[in-house]
Amino acid sequence: MENPTVHLYKSTDAIPASFKPCVLAIGNFDGVHIGHRAVIQTAKEMANKLQCPLGVLVFDPHPVSYFRPDVEPFRLTSIERRAALISEAGADFTLALGFDAKMADRSAANFIDDILCTQIGVRGVVIGHDFHFGKGRDGSAVTLETAGRENGFETAIVSPVKRAQAQTPYSSTEIRAALRAGKIEDAEKWLGHKWSITGVVAQGDQRGRTIGFPTANVELNDFLRPAFGVYAVSAKILTGALAGQTFAGVANIGMRPTVGTLLPRVEAHLFDFSGDIYGETLDIQLCAFIRPEQKFESFELLTAQIQKDSDQARGIMSTLATPTNSLQPNQ
Repeated sequence: MENPTVHLYKSTDAIPASFKPCVLAIGNFDGVHIGHRAVIQTAKEMANKLQCPLGVLVFDPHPVSYFRPDVEPFRLTSIERRAALISEAGADFTLALGFDAKMADRSAANFIDDILCTQIGVRGVVIGHDFHFGKGRDGSAVTLETAGRENGFETAIVSPVKRAQAQTPYSSTEIRAALRAGKIEDAEKWLGHKWSITGVVAQGDQRGRTIGFPTANVELNDFLRPAFGVYAVSAKILTGALAGQTFAGVANIGMRPTVGTLLPRVEAHLFDFSGDIYGETLDIQLCAFIRPEQKFESFELLTAQIQKDSDQARGIMSTLATPTNSLQPNQ
């Protein structure tokens, strides 16, 4: 099955007339986890009933990043990855509005009147039970339902979706905690998909080439810092001549304590790959946590451990029979 076409717009003016009026699901949707998809599904059902397109409105950057610029990096998904996941969940388009001083100063009433009603022309709006909006977070489910009655659009408030046997709702906060603890399987289970880090391949110090393990280096930037260590990964090339090809591999995430680095980064060795992907965008899925990052007393000991990690990662990846974990070399 082919991936659906992703329509991502950065302003209301960019939304084509064919997508207006629409039903709109609103939230941050960082990670697009199972709870988020329940909101999108409810909105999809409303859109089908009203026979109009479905859009999902998110904010980029995340409002927390605006109000607390020094907060520890916490982003789970780039806006492009988020839009792709939202599209897979059944939405026709994603609208990513910039969160700046002007947006932060909008009251809930102004947001509804100007953006939802005037600029977009919503026929329905769906939010999660705990979503707040507007200056000082003065907008709530009650605010939205009242405005819907006054302005003639339908509303739906989605109750929390609880995890089986846990009786706690799916939560981006808990997913972040699982990733920071190296609990990749838990994060994947709650997300409903593998977590990945997307970035541009930068030139490193090329130490890996000298020992037979060349790596693609990707900065973490404002992505969440998962547990530092070694992972079995699946890396998809998103741009350039090799776009669309996927390779299994092994990656170290962290500070490289044996050789050192100024900022944490991902160093991914792709199995059975040879080629130049400097400057291309790579999406690196974390499939399994192998071991914590550690410092070795010599480069020889590091090299031996990398070989062991590589062998273990190959074994892990050979058991994953999904299209996004292909072990086939580039042809």
